[in-house]
Amino acid sequence: MYRFSLIVISFIHCYLFSAAQPGRWQQRVKYTMNIDMNVFTNQFTGTQKLEYTNHSPDELNRVFYHLYFNAFQPNSSMDVRSRELGKSIINGKLDWDRRVQDRISKLTGDEIGYQKIISLKMNGASQPFKYHETILEVNLTQAIASGSKVVFDMEFEAQVPLQIRRSGRDNPVTGVRYSMSQWYPKLCEYDEEGWHPTPYVGREFYGVWGDFDVSISIDKNYKLGGTGTLVNPGETGWGYDSPGTGLKQTAKAKRTWHFVGNNVHDFVWAADPDYKHVSRKIRSGLTIHVLYKSNREDAAKWEGLLDMAQNAFPYIEKTFGAYPYPQYSFITGGDGGMEYPMATLLAEVPGAMHELMHSWYQGMLGTNESEYAWMDEGFAQYAGKRVYADLGNTPGFAQEVHYNKYYDLVKSGLEEPLTTHADHFNSNYASADAAYFKGCVFIEQLGYVTGAAARDKILLEYYKQWRFKHPNPNDFIKLSEDVSGIKLDWYKAYWCNTVKTIDYGIDSLWEEGGVSKIRLVRNGKMPMPVDLQLTFKDGSTETHYIPLNLMYGSKPAENAGEKREAHEAWKWTHPTYTVEFKRRLTDLKRAEIDPTKRMADVDQRNNLLQLNW
Repeated sequence: MYRFSLIVISFIHCYLFSAAQPGRWQQRVKYTMNIDMNVFTNQFTGTQKLEYTNHSPDELNRVFYHLYFNAFQPNSSMDVRSRELGKSIINGKLDWDRRVQDRISKLTGDEIGYQKIISLKMNGASQPFKYHETILEVNLTQAIASGSKVVFDMEFEAQVPLQIRRSGRDNPVTGVRYSMSQWYPKLCEYDEEGWHPTPYVGREFYGVWGDFDVSISIDKNYKLGGTGTLVNPGETGWGYDSPGTGLKQTAKAKRTWHFVGNNVHDFVWAADPDYKHVSRKIRSGLTIHVLYKSNREDAAKWEGLLDMAQNAFPYIEKTFGAYPYPQYSFITGGDGGMEYPMATLLAEVPGAMHELMHSWYQGMLGTNESEYAWMDEGFAQYAGKRVYADLGNTPGFAQEVHYNKYYDLVKSGLEEPLTTHADHFNSNYASADAAYFKGCVFIEQLGYVTGAAARDKILLEYYKQWRFKHPNPNDFIKLSEDVSGIKLDWYKAYWCNTVKTIDYGIDSLWEEGGVSKIRLVRNGKMPMPVDLQLTFKDGSTETHYIPLNLMYGSKPAENAGEKREAHEAWKWTHPTYTVEFKRRLTDLKRAEIDPTKRMADVDQRNNLLQLNW
């Protein structure tokens, strides 16, 4: 009877959890593309059949496409923006992206990038369109009704730019011929906020979930990897049919590589005649591929990614959720590290785990990166650091370096709210450090507010409830509140919407009527709950926990066996708070606010009081 009761309870819990999962309509795409690449002119032609399903409640009178390659032309928005930011000096360096600088302005006619639309039809009828540099606007001759599906047929041609940023050819660092990201006319996302025709100025992406069927015809000596599964390995060989095989011989000048990737929001590929390919099936249903240049001196490090992935995936999937795709590829290419569904382009091996964790944040939890870059870069930075810590068996405060980066940003005076659009920060420096480091601190510090165990449950539930649904910060906070039982809207409001900082201190201590007292002071403008640890002469310790009144709840004790006392909540309006404890004041040896250092206190000099009675 006991066993049966457990089964029933478990079933009911699973049913309720499933029923409680959030619903949000999603647009849907299905791309079928055929590409013919000329490796001598660096140009290609393509056909694209796009099935578009309008699940929104709205009638759509126009659509937009991204034409990313058009950014790589002199006087483009990306070019001018980079040169303008480069006029500022921050920390002794010009504030332009070192990979872009003023290089776009110097591109010649055969070095620029472009995407040109030859024809565009919807359900067989030609559609008028106009260019806005990297955005194509299509004013439809007939509206797309809510709940209906249409088919767009497009013919286009493109020139692959000399590599400047992320995509392109002939990167001088990697030597890779083609890093083909942002390479096709990509339909913009339409969601509850409307269309997102974000010009390509430099940062971040947002895409529609769907399926991709891509055939690439290219010189027979080139070797490819990318998003999706290669469905014609018998024609290509080169380790895709079975590990270690060579490239299949063919009498034709070109061969076709046919990839299929389902339930993804983008598609990347890379090609080079000197790639080497190693792979390994690391668990049922998942193969890891590594493509690197055969002449690299660090070949052992690249092949070591197979071991790294095999060792990392059990921890990753236990901590952040299961990986749903059949393969993942680490590919030498790009201009640093850049994530795409089922693949990443990497210039160097370090940072591989950060890019892999983008399969969760951004690959499956596809937030609008332009609006919420910190939910992509910051979460991936946090997760990647935890993975590296697990691989190195180094428990402890893995994110300390990111806190220090955040403190440097605060001291610079250049910080802007996380709500700033990624392309509209006043400096590259502030944009990068906000997204990567302040975003990372957001998650680690959340563990300070809710408890690390609750934070980990939040991350798993976030994956379970919001994968493939484009969550936003409010979605994450609401879920975090549901899991932790703590109100957290104040946390998002202060940390994301403002640049207010945290600064607590120990003000004074005294004994009155046989009761010892310590007065704490809030110097910063952002309120927080406080952990205060007291250490006594006999070596014993006790923790005094003071929740914030805005939480309407409390963090549970995190350490089994610790002596802990929870106090009444500190009202955010009150600058001071007095803690009472029962030991004699002269027994006290040390008092410390937040000994774990997870609270991002910008001035910790007054957090610790050492006593020598």
